[in-house]
Amino acid sequence: MTTLITPEPNTAPSPAPPRPPAGEKAQGLICPNCAGVVPVAEGVRIVQCPYCSLYSLVQGERGIRRWQVARRIDRAAAEKSMRGFLSGMRKARDLSRAAKVEEIILVYLPFWRVEATVAGWLFGRVRKDKDETRPDEHYVFESMNWNDAAVDVTEFGVHRIVVSRDDLLPFDSQALHAEAMVFEPSESRTDALEEARSHFLYRSRAQANQTKTHYENIQLLRPEFSLVYFPVWLIRYSYRNRVYQVVVDAIHGKVMYGKAPGSVLFRAAALVAGLAIGNLILINGTILTGLAMSDSDDGIGAVIVPIIIGAVLILYGYRQFRYGEEVEDKPKEFQKAATGSNKGMFGGMLSSLDELPKIMETGMSLLDEAKKLDDNGHAN
Repeated sequence: MTTLITPEPNTAPSPAPPRPPAGEKAQGLICPNCAGVVPVAEGVRIVQCPYCSLYSLVQGERGIRRWQVARRIDRAAAEKSMRGFLSGMRKARDLSRAAKVEEIILVYLPFWRVEATVAGWLFGRVRKDKDETRPDEHYVFESMNWNDAAVDVTEFGVHRIVVSRDDLLPFDSQALHAEAMVFEPSESRTDALEEARSHFLYRSRAQANQTKTHYENIQLLRPEFSLVYFPVWLIRYSYRNRVYQVVVDAIHGKVMYGKAPGSVLFRAAALVAGLAIGNLILINGTILTGLAMSDSDDGIGAVIVPIIIGAVLILYGYRQFRYGEEVEDKPKEFQKAATGSNKGMFGGMLSSLDELPKIMETGMSLLDEAKKLDDNGHAN
């Protein structure tokens, strides 16, 4: 909590504090002498009461620098973007025509933002050729920034924003509340800083691209932590007695998140195509690859490729049919910044593959049968 401490009467007054830059907003505290409101510019430690001229020392947490981004897209343009989102073969065929807009609301969502110069070294090994690696020393010195939602965005689906330093304006709480609904941060600042650090480490390791890292020393120089209020349009529309939501970027007009009813025809086609093509690659591809690579040392590794591809196609078709009743669009640039812990094979699409071991077992059994055949295709 920030407070004002009055100096002892015999203490010489400090020089008048510098005036804050033009346009920078200040917070107000109560003068301990006359109870007047004292404007306190961010970063200033000694202030003077404008009523009784008493100098006071600002003591306590300095707070968080707050910014806002000016809205550029109006209501009509936001609705136009939403209408464009309603088209597509994955969505109900009559959605564009039958959807009815129920509500359009302008909202300012808070996002933690960390900007820092990332510097350090990574010592390890990189790939020299197919079978050999060599020592590597990678030097990092780069300005990086990270942001993430400071509130629970389960309903909005927007975890990250695309914003530059030039877009940031001093926070004006009164003006924002007069214009739109403003959400206040509820997520932990400590967790945000830790996640930002993890993201910077992930980017540094990705740049080094080392097969194995033996030692790393990465430091964040002059990190700047702030809170950015970003404008979005929340659009709710109804279709066949169900309500769906679309979130539109109020700066660039892009759809950041959206839900829509799925197409029954697309779901059925995806299931049939996924099963047909996936099984074709899984079975025939495994046999043909096994026969072609039977005399190679890399035979086992090559055979796994059609097994995985076939399994992915089958699972994709199943997921489109099983979960395609409602389409959920989440553009990558508005999702959480990568930290390494949320990365997986095929971008996490194979996060729950209970049936994959059975598929792999089937493919390997086919390989064993193929090895029992001679060059003429006759059993030994």
